[in-house]
Amino acid sequence: MGTYRRVMAVAAAGVLALAGCGGSGTGGGSAPGTGVKPPKVDRLAAIGAGEGEVDIVSWAGYVENGTDDPKVDWVTPFTRATGCKVNNKVGGTSDEMVTLMKTGDYDLVSASGDATLRLIYGGNVAPVNTDLVPNYADIQSFLKLKGWNSVDGVPYGIPHGWGANLLMWRTDKVTPAPTSWGVVFEANSPYKGRITAYDSPIYLADAALYLMKTKPDLKITNPYALDDTQFQAAVDLLKAQNKNIGEYWSDYTKEVQAFKAGNSVVGTTWQVITNTIGTDAPVQAILPSEGATGWSDTWMVAAKAKHPNCAYKWLDWIVSPEVNAQVAEYFGEAPANARACDHTADKAFCGTYHAAEAGYAAKIWYWTTPTAQCLDGRTGVTCKDYAAWTKAWTEIKG
Repeated sequence: MGTYRRVMAVAAAGVLALAGCGGSGTGGGSAPGTGVKPPKVDRLAAIGAGEGEVDIVSWAGYVENGTDDPKVDWVTPFTRATGCKVNNKVGGTSDEMVTLMKTGDYDLVSASGDATLRLIYGGNVAPVNTDLVPNYADIQSFLKLKGWNSVDGVPYGIPHGWGANLLMWRTDKVTPAPTSWGVVFEANSPYKGRITAYDSPIYLADAALYLMKTKPDLKITNPYALDDTQFQAAVDLLKAQNKNIGEYWSDYTKEVQAFKAGNSVVGTTWQVITNTIGTDAPVQAILPSEGATGWSDTWMVAAKAKHPNCAYKWLDWIVSPEVNAQVAEYFGEAPANARACDHTADKAFCGTYHAAEAGYAAKIWYWTTPTAQCLDGRTGVTCKDYAAWTKAWTEIKG
């Protein structure tokens, strides 16, 4: 099955400051909670008869019914098996998904980590009863009960797929081969005008991660929890980098074209982009020595879902080994279900995407909504919320 071209930016644009939430931590663990509780929402106690339909908000490529490609269809078999018709609305950004879920018109959403906490603390989604999702047992343990999909050990969603924001370069243009993000942040870069970066306020976390490893005096312990001094350091780094940037990208087809043409020779990428370029240009991608940011998408159930039974049937279906494998290959990400790797058409797929590598996943700081209450557990200090990140990003780009 061909890899889906993820043309939508999995970008944050949220300007809502949450009262507080659990920290993200790395892939290997969750940071301490802040003690603030989300609104009380009851979870489903038991699955009854399906309501006949389910309304979903998803990223493009997650809910395919054969319309775009007759060979790509996991919706029709679901409807046949459950009697639940699927009505899907594609969300272009995390901000749009949050807005749509607030309407109360949807039962489910495939939320990235820059949306999940807003939905949880806004009372828009309910805790998930994992006992009603048998395939949850096979979800990789390093994706369960993390700061972007749970609060104080209570799961608010089912992990679906994940990936890292990697460093890619043209091997015929960039020498020696880089091992650090320093190649895109150094002020006097020999690649000025040909460096590329992800176009989103969440990219501030990439700068913060680099500073966390290279400027220990800043005492950054979580790239999504930045006080005034830490935040300003990240902003200053990105303003300096802006002078060397040739192009920011969110539609990844633009990055594919730029690397093929040689207009970009080094910068942030996704594994699917490297795969798409293939042999058209000599590129290589790595997870650098400092680690990386990344995404982990989560299926979440609306707090007032009109079709909760069909919603839960979908949860179990979409993360079943066979279907999770199909989605992962089509979309271009690591599947969450550990058994999905037995069902990929490309038997090397899970190796390429490091799907079963807990150690690899532990080096990733998954996108999480920054909040005023510091996600690293600090008290007595205020961190910059996403409104501040959004404002700063506009200033950074000029």
